[in-house]
Amino acid sequence: MKTPYMNIYSVLKINRFIVMLVVSLAFLSSALSLWSVFDLNQKMLNSMFAVNTDGSVIPLKLSSAKENLEVEALAHLEMFHQYFYGIDASNYEKHLEKALWLGNSSVDNIYRQKKADGLYNRLIQYSLVQKVQSVQTALDLSREPYEFRTTTIFEINRGKVLDEYELITTGKLIHVDRHFPRNSHGLLITDFFENSLKKLSDESR
Repeated sequence: MKTPYMNIYSVLKINRFIVMLVVSLAFLSSALSLWSVFDLNQKMLNSMFAVNTDGSVIPLKLSSAKENLEVEALAHLEMFHQYFYGIDASNYEKHLEKALWLGNSSVDNIYRQKKADGLYNRLIQYSLVQKVQSVQTALDLSREPYEFRTTTIFEINRGKVLDEYELITTGKLIHVDRHFPRNSHGLLITDFFENSLKKLSDESR
């Protein structure tokens, strides 16, 4: 004999089944969505896009950071030495500001020492032009911080007199967050030191 209570139990069972089914589907849908977002993010990290002249988007494959490290490190050091030592009365403030973004307090200490010695005052007073001729760097990328040794050839134009010098500097490189345009390579010079400075003779040029 059927009673109203038996009908109520049947309805409750059906409702429970429906609720469990909806919850399971919602969980499955959320899991698939998270996986899709993660997969898309991984693909985006390994790719970048450029806009063609006709407005179309061109996917470009990025090389691994390890492959680009040497190129970026050398470019970073080239840029720093050009800014820090390639100065004249008209650009030294702008160049030094850019150079100080590429190194830590060890670079700032050398800058302050040069300023205390009156280097930049003489630059203005005598209208000196200090021009970098070449920057050659040896790098050790086996582990971070990356040690470097750079040989910079620069000349000082004193009007009628032109002198050439060889400067050897050493230091280390560490990774930092990229900052466009001040530190686009995401590297920072630490433990910077001017090891030696010598005037090149006419015979050695």
